[in-house]
Amino acid sequence: MAQDMASTKPSDRPHTAHDPTDPHSEIVPVLDCGGQTMQLIARRLREAGIYSMIQRSDISAAELRAMNPKGIVLSGGPASVFEEGSPRIDPEILNLGVPVLGICYGMQLVCQHLGASITPADHREFGRANLEIRDDSDLFGAVPQRTTVWMSHGDQVTDLASANIETIASTPTCPQAGVRYSENGVRFYGVQFHPEVTHTPHGSDIIRNFAYNICGCTGTWHMAEFAENEIERIRERVGSDRVICGLSGGVDSSVVAALLHKAIGDQLTCVFVDNGLLRKNERQLVEKTFRDHFKVDLRVMDATEQFHADLAGITDPQEKRRRIGHRFVEVFKEAAESIQGAKFLAQGTLYPDVIESGHGHSGKSANIKLHHNVGGLPEDLGFELIEPVRELFKDEVRKLGEVLGVPDAILWRHPFPGPGLAVRVLGEVKPEKLEVIRECDEIVLEEIIAADLYRQTSQVFAVLLPVQSVGVMGDGRTYENVVAVRAVETRDFMTADWARIPFDVLARISNRIINEVRGVNRVVYDISSKPPATIEWE
Repeated sequence: MAQDMASTKPSDRPHTAHDPTDPHSEIVPVLDCGGQTMQLIARRLREAGIYSMIQRSDISAAELRAMNPKGIVLSGGPASVFEEGSPRIDPEILNLGVPVLGICYGMQLVCQHLGASITPADHREFGRANLEIRDDSDLFGAVPQRTTVWMSHGDQVTDLASANIETIASTPTCPQAGVRYSENGVRFYGVQFHPEVTHTPHGSDIIRNFAYNICGCTGTWHMAEFAENEIERIRERVGSDRVICGLSGGVDSSVVAALLHKAIGDQLTCVFVDNGLLRKNERQLVEKTFRDHFKVDLRVMDATEQFHADLAGITDPQEKRRRIGHRFVEVFKEAAESIQGAKFLAQGTLYPDVIESGHGHSGKSANIKLHHNVGGLPEDLGFELIEPVRELFKDEVRKLGEVLGVPDAILWRHPFPGPGLAVRVLGEVKPEKLEVIRECDEIVLEEIIAADLYRQTSQVFAVLLPVQSVGVMGDGRTYENVVAVRAVETRDFMTADWARIPFDVLARISNRIINEVRGVNRVVYDISSKPPATIEWE
């Protein structure tokens, strides 16, 4: 296993002695072995009140020791321990004196190091399995003796006796579904299944047992404490300088603006860019909310013509995002010239943004999409970045907003993409197409709100497809646009399922769009989950 690792600073936060007033004083890092659900492990730990973030699998033991972790989790992954180039760990992490939990591939990796054998299973096991618990004294405390778990593996751990590893749970097809090892100061637990996914009903209990019963955590990760600590960090860093906040009117940037305003008051100037790609009445809502409610110094930059010109003739979605991001930065530069003493630029970058853009700690995440506020800013921008919610998931940002007193009307707004309606008009973006999708989107939201489904769904919107279809309206045939309606339910936006909107609501949406929006004669409903689809169409 790899032991010589390049030094990478895991965090800019010191992790020293336990301080119950510091929400980061108890940390359980997750080492990314390439699993699609590794982010959910960190989510479950945070839900349990334990701060966690993703680190690369080959992080050195010395780097982890500097973080003063309470425990360590190794994620699953699609590779086999026999494959060349498969993820490896520094084995010295087992000697740090803190418990280690291996999930799926992570379990196999450590068991192999401890001397057990890893062999290909008779067949790849994917889906639900019946787990029988043999020992419920620690990891499986208060979990029913027989429960359902979610499996996804091709190899299995065998020959535990020679390695002095105990079996504490099994399934009919996986005799070593849960293991434990405790010798020479090493405390290791492994599960062949995935406790982080919702398909394992008692998975959160297992993760809580590891954090509290085994690692000795007490639960210091709370939004109130995070807010207080972040406010102090912002004040200390900013000093007497001025901060510009890129404000979109969405949840993320709104919470960042509220946090900054509470920290530095009049030293904050918010800049709202009207790119001509907004929802109906979006600009008016932002101006009213932040000038009247927050009393923030708000500058509005109308760059509609520039953005529209940049997008003329462009159909590739990534090129759309790139051009929008480039123009966004240029407009910000222009705004900054009129703001004296502006040294910092604040953004609402979230943890999923960082991971999906390929800029996470692990270095293993695929670049799923480009964000104008992640990795796309030029070196000569002239600002120092402040990203106070960079380590938070979406629902955590909403919790932070509640602590800060952000109005529900803003706090519970569905997300809106940075590139705006440009990625909801498939193909070339034209002003007339934008008007069509604005009207359709407004109808969709009105009907979802009227049916009391807005808080039950996570994101709902309309998409203008680059196809036309034949229809009949009145006594004549039409050849007009097709609109897709997308509605999803999710907890963290890393994965999502399509929402089961009642048929009568969908019928009202379809009827209103076709009758009220000129140029549309067909409405379809998107029933794709993420993965394999993304939430947005582009």
